[in-house]
Amino acid sequence: MTALPDRDYAAFLFDMDGTILTSIIAAERVWANWARSHGLDVDVFLPTIHGKRAEDTVRGLGLPDIDPVEEANNITLSEIADVDGIEAIAGVAAFLATLPAERWAIVTSAPRLLAEARIAAAGLPLPAVLVSADDVTRGKPAPDPFLLGAQKLGVAPEQCLVFEDTLAGLQSAEAAGMDSIVVTATHKHPIDTSVTGVPDYDDLRAIRTGEGLLRLQRARS
Repeated sequence: MTALPDRDYAAFLFDMDGTILTSIIAAERVWANWARSHGLDVDVFLPTIHGKRAEDTVRGLGLPDIDPVEEANNITLSEIADVDGIEAIAGVAAFLATLPAERWAIVTSAPRLLAEARIAAAGLPLPAVLVSADDVTRGKPAPDPFLLGAQKLGVAPEQCLVFEDTLAGLQSAEAAGMDSIVVTATHKHPIDTSVTGVPDYDDLRAIRTGEGLLRLQRARS
């Protein structure tokens, strides 16, 4: 059992896909259809889509004669229409319910409309602060999304704990000067990181300190 961070935080920042909900089945269904239409090897391509903005994924392919912005918008519309199979990660609803509304945010690489559709499909609450792909020029692994999340909550970056599931997200948090937890519920293979991993939220709880800060603890020692 790996140790959790032994310190207090002003806020918790959560990635969405793979971290508080699983949309892998739905997302890969849409992206696989798009990849086939462009002659890509689906098995090779699909592992590259997670944790990044759709526009960045498409642009990185360097495909000729396509507009990455337009392609990303079309993919997003397809993803909004297809939420079948989206579920909350185990224990996350109860965990989020214990957090003060002003002390947590979702920071996702998905566009806002897609994020809202998936959060609703998973039966999770929409937070007061939601940072989406629409809100930043540089997405993960750049630090910008998490820095904006901290700013919107009115807390210092170093006072935030990030919950992530991808290397791009962990790199973004590190670049922002934030500690991280990696949620492994949707992982098929280990990822190369020294960050503490948890399978889900069933064994986690957030303790409110006398100073009004948050400390992450295991529900069962």
